[in-house]
Amino acid sequence: MAENELKKDLPQTSLVPFIGLREGVIFPDTEAVLTFGRPASISGISEAYANDQEVCFASQIDPKANAESLTDYYTIGTVCKITKTLPVNDELHAIVKGLQKVHISQLETRDGRMWSVVEDIEEITETSPEMIALGNRAVAEIKKAQDLGKANIDPSILTKIMSSADPALIANQISAVLDVKNDEKQRLLEENSTEDRLNFICKRLNEEIKILELEKKIENKTQKRFDESMKEAVLRERMRAIQKELGEGGEEEEIGELKGKLKKAKLPKEIYAKVNKELERLAKLSIHNPETSYLRTWIETILELPWGEYTKSSYSLAKAEKILNQDHYGLEKVKERILEYIAVLKLKSEQVKNSKKHSAVPPTILCFVGPPGVGKTSVGRSISKAIGRKFVKMSLGGVKDEAEIRGHRRTYVGAMPGRIIQSIKDSGSNNPVFMLDEIDKIGADFRGDPSSALLEALDPEQNFAFQDHYLDIPYDLSQVLFITTANVLDTIPPALRDRLEVIEFSGYTEEEKFHIAKKYLLKKQAEVNALEPKDVDLSSPMLRYIVRYYTREAGVRNLERQVASIMRKAAKVKASGKDLPIIVTKELIHKYLGPIMFSHTLAEDTDQIGLVTGLAYTKVGGDILFIEVALMPGQGKVTLTGQLGDVMKESAKAAYSYVRSHCHELGIKEQIISKSDIHIHVPEGAVPKDGPSAGLAITTAIISAFTKKPVPKDLAMTGEVTLRGRALEIGGVREKVVAAHRAGIKQVILPKENEKNMVDLPEKVKKDLKFYFAKSMDDVVKIVFG
Repeated sequence: MAENELKKDLPQTSLVPFIGLREGVIFPDTEAVLTFGRPASISGISEAYANDQEVCFASQIDPKANAESLTDYYTIGTVCKITKTLPVNDELHAIVKGLQKVHISQLETRDGRMWSVVEDIEEITETSPEMIALGNRAVAEIKKAQDLGKANIDPSILTKIMSSADPALIANQISAVLDVKNDEKQRLLEENSTEDRLNFICKRLNEEIKILELEKKIENKTQKRFDESMKEAVLRERMRAIQKELGEGGEEEEIGELKGKLKKAKLPKEIYAKVNKELERLAKLSIHNPETSYLRTWIETILELPWGEYTKSSYSLAKAEKILNQDHYGLEKVKERILEYIAVLKLKSEQVKNSKKHSAVPPTILCFVGPPGVGKTSVGRSISKAIGRKFVKMSLGGVKDEAEIRGHRRTYVGAMPGRIIQSIKDSGSNNPVFMLDEIDKIGADFRGDPSSALLEALDPEQNFAFQDHYLDIPYDLSQVLFITTANVLDTIPPALRDRLEVIEFSGYTEEEKFHIAKKYLLKKQAEVNALEPKDVDLSSPMLRYIVRYYTREAGVRNLERQVASIMRKAAKVKASGKDLPIIVTKELIHKYLGPIMFSHTLAEDTDQIGLVTGLAYTKVGGDILFIEVALMPGQGKVTLTGQLGDVMKESAKAAYSYVRSHCHELGIKEQIISKSDIHIHVPEGAVPKDGPSAGLAITTAIISAFTKKPVPKDLAMTGEVTLRGRALEIGGVREKVVAAHRAGIKQVILPKENEKNMVDLPEKVKKDLKFYFAKSMDDVVKIVFG
C-alpha cells in the first residue's frame, strides 16, 4: 500500500484514540517499534489494531509522573497507523507508522478508552533551490555520520533518505535518528518550518561528526598500540623459542636464578612463602606486562638483603681502648662511657651464647651531642673498628619525607626501599654499627614525620619487626647498633630523645687542639699533599700560634684547613724544585694564611677601680669579658650599654639593688648612691651578650666604683647573684676557666655549687690557676677587697 494511501483526509477536527508515551517522539513519514506495559495502553493498542483505527501518540512532559490529563502531555503529537503487534509475556510490541502531525485540544474517556480531539498541522515547506540544497547537505551529513560509525541508522532508512527529494520527508526521517534528548526531539516535532528544522539538524549532525571523528582517531591510536604490543609479544615468543633451540635460557633462566637465590637465602618461613608465591606469579606474567619489572625488582631487593648474615663481633676492651686512644686525643669521659657500652655488649653476648637465646636486645641507643668538628662521627667509626663490625652512616640533615626512612609503597612509580633498608643492603651485614647523623635536623611537613618512623627503628621493643613500606614484610633490626649524632638536643622530638642516652662532646681547649694537630693533623695533611714529614718544619710554638690566632671553633676542622693550606704551599715549593724543608715562622704564617683572624681578649695590665673581668661561654668555647662601671652626679639613674640581652639587663638591675640594700654593710653612704647616676658597660658592643652568670662580676664592679677600691687585674669571676647576695650555680665552667687561663688570669672565683665541676678541668689549668669558691657576695667581697 502506498504511503499516501495510508494518510486519510482527516476533517479539520477529528476524534481519534489516544495513547500516551513515557518517552520517545514519533515523526510523520517514519516507522517506530514501541513497547507497551501499562494495561490501558495494551488494551487501547490491541483494540485500535483490531478495528484498523489510527491512533494519536504524544509524549509525557515528565516521564516519571503518572499522567492523567492533557496538562501532563505535550499538546503536539502524531497520528499513526498500527501495522503490526506482537505480545511478549506481559508486554506488547507494536510497529507504528507516523502519518500526520496534529495539535491535541482535548482528551476525554469513553468506554474505558482515552480519546483525543486533534487538528491537523500543515508544515511550511518551500521548494526553492536553497531548500533543496539544505536538504542535500543534511543528507550528506547523515551519510558521513553513518560512515564514521553512527550505529542507530537502519540501512533501509538511509537509502530512503538519500533517494528522497522532499525536504520535509528528509527532515522527519533524520529527526527520528538524531542523537538528541527527548525534549529537543519534541521541539523538532513542534517546529513547522522545514528550513529551521534542517538548519538545526545540520548543526547537530556537525557536532556529532566531530565527536565521531575524535573517537575514531583515538580508536586508531589504541589499535595501533595494541597491534604493536601484539607484534612485540609474538616476536618475543619467537625469540624465546629460538633461545630455547640454541640452549639459551632467556626469561626462564632469570626466573631460575631467582629461585636459586631464594633457596639459598636464610629467609623466615612466612617471608619465604610470600616471596615464593610472588616468584611463581612472576613466571606466569607476560614479558610486556608493566607489573613484571616492578615485581622482579621487589623480589631482587628482598633477596639482596643480608638475611641471617652477621659479622663476627670482637668485644676486647683492651683493643677498644687502644683504638680509641690512637684515633682520638682527649675525650676521656666519652671514651670511658664507650668502653662501658662495649663491656655491656660483651657480657650480653656471652649471656646469650650460654643460654642459647635467639637474640639479645642492645643495652641502649647512644646519642653523641656536641659542636661540629669535635669527633662525633669519627668516634662512631672507631667503635665499629673496635668491635669488628661494618660501619654504615646515614645523614638525616634536611630530611622531611617519611618515605626517606620507611620507603615508598610498591604501587608508586619509581618506588624504592627506605634509606635504612638500603643502607643495610649495601653493608651486606645484618648487625653493622649504624650511625644516624644530624638527627636534630630532621623536620616534618605534608609528606609525614620522619622522626615517627625512626621511633620504630630505634626502639628495641619494636625494631625486631621493622616494616618498610616498599618491602611490606617485617625485617629484623634488633642486632644493629644504632648511634645518633646531634649538635643540639632542643630540636630533637621528645619521644625520640627519650630513647637515646646522651653523651656530650665538649669543645676542645687550645692545648687539646695543639696536641690533635701535632699527633694527627700534620701527618694526615702531609700524606694528603704528597709530602714527607721532614719537608715542613712546623715547630710547637708556631703550631700554638696558628691554633690561637687562626682558629676559634669548638672543633678542629678549621684548624685542619689551616694546616692543609700550609702543606699545599709546601707542596708547590717542592714541585717547583726549590730547597726543603720549609721552616714555618710567624712571617711565613702571615704570608700563607693572611693576617691574624682572631684576637683573644687578654687580662688588664694594672688593677682598676670599677672594672672587673667576667667569664663568658659561647658556641665556639669560652672567653673573658670586662664589666665597666662609671659614676656621675645625678639622681640614681642606671644606664646599661654593650648590646646586653634581657637576662643580663635584669642581672645588672639585681646587682644594683643588692648594693643599695646592703650599702651600710659595704661601707657606702646611701646619699652617695641616691645622688649618683651609674653607667654599666660591657665592651665589644657589636657582639650580643646575654645570660645571668655575670651577676657576681657586675655587683663587684659596682661596689668597686662606689668604694673606690681597685679590683686585682689577674682575677676573674663568674656566677649568678640574688637580691640576698647568694652566689648561684652556672654552666660552661670548663670552657670559661680554660678561656681565663688562655687570657693570663691567675685567680678565678666560682660559686660554691660549681666546685664539683673541677673534675672536668684539664690538669694544667688546675695547676696554673688559683680557685676560690663563694657561697655569697660577702665571700666575694672578702676575696676581692680583703
